[in-house]
Amino acid sequence: MKRAGGAQGPTAQLRVLATTDLHAHLMAHDYFTDRPSRTAGLVWTASLIRRLRAGSDNTVLFDNGDFLQGNPMSDWVAANPTALADAAHPMIAAMNALGYDAGTLGNHEFNYGLEFLAEALRGATFPVVSANTLDEAGQPLVRPYVVLDRKISDDDGASWPVGIGVIGLAPPQIALWERISLGDRIGTRDILATARELVPRMKAEGADVIVALCHSGIGAERAEPGMENAAVPLAAVEGIDAIVTGHTHQVFPGPAWAEGGAIDPAGLLHGKPAVMAGYHGSHLGVIDLSLFREDGRWRVTEGASLAVPIADRQDPVVRRDPAVMAIGRGVHRRVLAEIRKPLGETTVPLQSFFSLVGPDACLQLVADAQRARAVEALAGTAYAGLPLLSAVAPFKTGGRAGPDNYVDIPPGTLVQRHVSELYPYPNGFCVLVIRGTDVALWLERSVSLFHRLVPGVMDQPLIDPGFPGYNFDMLDGAEYVVDPTRPARTDASGRVLDAGAQRIVALMIGGRALDKDETVLVATNGYRAGGGGGFAAAISGTVVHKDALSTREVVLDHIRRTSPVAPVACPTWRFADNPGTGAWFDSGRGAGAHATGAIYLGDTEELFRRYRIAF
Repeated sequence: MKRAGGAQGPTAQLRVLATTDLHAHLMAHDYFTDRPSRTAGLVWTASLIRRLRAGSDNTVLFDNGDFLQGNPMSDWVAANPTALADAAHPMIAAMNALGYDAGTLGNHEFNYGLEFLAEALRGATFPVVSANTLDEAGQPLVRPYVVLDRKISDDDGASWPVGIGVIGLAPPQIALWERISLGDRIGTRDILATARELVPRMKAEGADVIVALCHSGIGAERAEPGMENAAVPLAAVEGIDAIVTGHTHQVFPGPAWAEGGAIDPAGLLHGKPAVMAGYHGSHLGVIDLSLFREDGRWRVTEGASLAVPIADRQDPVVRRDPAVMAIGRGVHRRVLAEIRKPLGETTVPLQSFFSLVGPDACLQLVADAQRARAVEALAGTAYAGLPLLSAVAPFKTGGRAGPDNYVDIPPGTLVQRHVSELYPYPNGFCVLVIRGTDVALWLERSVSLFHRLVPGVMDQPLIDPGFPGYNFDMLDGAEYVVDPTRPARTDASGRVLDAGAQRIVALMIGGRALDKDETVLVATNGYRAGGGGGFAAAISGTVVHKDALSTREVVLDHIRRTSPVAPVACPTWRFADNPGTGAWFDSGRGAGAHATGAIYLGDTEELFRRYRIAF
């Protein structure tokens, strides 16, 4: 690069390393299955951090949020806040030891409450920023951004000052998702409006380079108010030089992304380098920026990004980091002791291999637990006589987490970890009263999971891979028929595609048609009651019971009280008859022992087992 006068200016390289969606996966262990993990854990990622940091003279390390919640270890720490004495939260302690330069908040940072969050962040030796999450007075919960004063070595070895601006942004839906537990103690602002306001301030305060820590996914290119996944239009904001994105647990750059428009699968959004490093430490995000100094300031001339995996399929390509292992060893032992405590017995297998294609005992157990709690809570109230539905969804249905991401609990002893498998999130339990119209819309959102099928064709994909299984709600207590040859009402994100779409062709309660103006109760969780997952129909409901227990605790209590459990899947829903029509779907490696009525077609390259069902 040349200055205007023709003189050569200093150039330098800056490497940005980033983790995202660690979800408290510190150690190389899957606490849900109680098995060592070779594909997840900051203990693995730490080795990549050290290796890639050593390969650059100028490096900064950031975390993009959702680091405090996500597995039985995080639950144990939240339930035992004094057990660690004066020690920092183990995730924070590990990040301190690795020398993180900054981090931001994700939506799951709020799951254990504001007091827990504040206490955990007090142990951080690095700044945690979040510009669009607000307290009840409308002020940022933490500092909105930071301008890091650093020294940078240019390509000739000379040292220069550089200001690295870091702004944190999170989904504004947090205010809705947490309204049941936090009420008006938390507010949010639009991601894009916040960035447009604050980025110029950061420039004025000395930021030469601005990195957006965007705990938001790569979604639509067109800007809309209140976007949950706003990384693409955010990249177009003037002054932002690089984007660290996350929230949706995807990997970018990569071959899964289609080229076109503002998204370049080689790692650019609107021409700016961006990275999303998977989840649970599966990848380390790398953005390499080339800088040029002119008129006393550095500016970015070009950049490239890469998501570096910790494993090749199931085989780690790095070693576990000894320092991180030492930090996590004590709490790891305590968590193992906790998750192995006997809880009860099951006389039937509990598995989620086919939870997306029909009712099963695994979901029925959670539905029964919620129903029992709701009946108990509303006894003697004016709501006790209303029809009661129990909304449940499968959390482990393969997808991006791979062919082992299924519940597979054999008959026999149930231990504490099994409850976390059945219900991994600490969502609050609540009961809504809603109208029949909204029940139908709730279900239409759920069954948008299915691709639209062509009648008379036998081999076609059934399930939209972009639609998370945890958004496939079954409403136990109703009976309904689903016709996937009809158009879907929403896309995978919940955006309405066809307001008149109607895949639910029969909706009954107690053997009679549900009237659109009838009021019913729905036992659910606080996340769904706030519209989480694109369930706008749930927001129209009124909360008539907010429980002191989380949904997971409701399930745990139910097992203790009713053991041995023997849930039998109720015929809540089925597919409509469409002779000559079939579709395939993928399931896990243990599905063969539970397949009934599905035809095995073979294994995929990713080691899923593929099945066909006929309609």
